[in-house]
Amino acid sequence: MRKMLITIGILAIIFVGMIIYNRIRVDNVNTVSVEEIQNVEDSITKVYLWREITKEAIPTFDNINEANDTWVWEAVKNNLENYEVTYEEIEGKAKEIFGEEFNKEFPKEGNSSFTYDEVNNLYIATEVELDQEEDSFLLDNINKTDNGYEVEITEYLEDYSDENSIIIKTTNDEEIGRVAVDDSETKIQEIVKNNIDRFTKKKVYLKLENNTLVIVKVERM
Repeated sequence: MRKMLITIGILAIIFVGMIIYNRIRVDNVNTVSVEEIQNVEDSITKVYLWREITKEAIPTFDNINEANDTWVWEAVKNNLENYEVTYEEIEGKAKEIFGEEFNKEFPKEGNSSFTYDEVNNLYIATEVELDQEEDSFLLDNINKTDNGYEVEITEYLEDYSDENSIIIKTTNDEEIGRVAVDDSETKIQEIVKNNIDRFTKKKVYLKLENNTLVIVKVERM
């Protein structure tokens, strides 16, 4: 019985690893652990937004302080637990997401992401109206650096406008393929992998800071 339980445990670990490794396309998976892959994916996911709001789900920039303002503050809003927050909470969340080198100041009067309530001295998160296209990415390559990772991603769209299928598209709205609405995410990823050269690719630079991965640079490949 004990041997059987050990075997089941090992198989469960292998199964989870296979699911996560399926998110990465290249052959360097032996250089990064399952946990590292998950941490990298989580770090990018929390700032990977919506092109209908921010023009690009993740914009390119050489320095986080040069990044598009709309994307920056929408990312902050997307990671706050409450919809009514103080100025200090907005600033604090920005530092948490983008690191200590981030020095953009949130406008006291508010902006398109947060409106200012003068009576209560609070900032109210604005509503986000999204279309039927979900911005997604596939981890294409992960390279370790001295203080973080260089991550190549492939961007694609999942279009849910057709009730009978999910349309896989490039960020230029070129249709690449379709899957049934009840198909798994794995099938979508396989279509992306099989047509990888037709999609937009970006390199995301992540730095480990206070045990947290923060995004410092994004470039188009």
